[in-house]
Amino acid sequence: MTPGVGSRLEARLAVLPATFTTAQARRAAVSPRDLAILTSAGEVDEISRGVYRRADAPVTAYLDVLAVSLRAPRAVVCGESALAIQELIDDIPVSVHIAIPRGTHRPSISYPPTTVTQVATANFSLGIERFEAAPGEWVPIYNAARSVVDAMRRRRRIGETLALAALGRYLRREGPAGVHELQSTARELGALSAVRPAVEAMLA
Repeated sequence: MTPGVGSRLEARLAVLPATFTTAQARRAAVSPRDLAILTSAGEVDEISRGVYRRADAPVTAYLDVLAVSLRAPRAVVCGESALAIQELIDDIPVSVHIAIPRGTHRPSISYPPTTVTQVATANFSLGIERFEAAPGEWVPIYNAARSVVDAMRRRRRIGETLALAALGRYLRREGPAGVHELQSTARELGALSAVRPAVEAMLA
């Protein structure tokens, strides 16, 4: 970059968040051509189509989650991704799992690999909390209780062993208060018959 162009772009880049989209860049007067120059110069990295991260941003283990969250801003991290982030399983998911309300636009994201689950609109907001995927950067995620209940509901799909391992770790960590929240969440999701026997067997 020439010094003049470099200082102009660096000044505009400085007002953007650590992770940003092409649309956000455009609002900051950084054009697609500017982004190409910045990428070539190593000032930013394209981490998904239309999603960039500044080279001076803090290192994070959740770069894929951040990228998908910006590509699908109405989605919630769920399933195995939520279980892993909640430290309820040791497995590293091969894709980022997100939930969207049934009947809404289904995002098509080839990279990072993404698994999309459609959730009944009435239950979509149950158990949503925020996770700090990088300093000052938050993504919506289902809480531990919701994640475990979802795993038990879908245990034939994700594997009985994985679902029960998540349940067992949750019960050991959360104690009696966690049992109440788990069963309350299961009741809301119509999954109490799947969760209660497993909880009783583990606590016996």
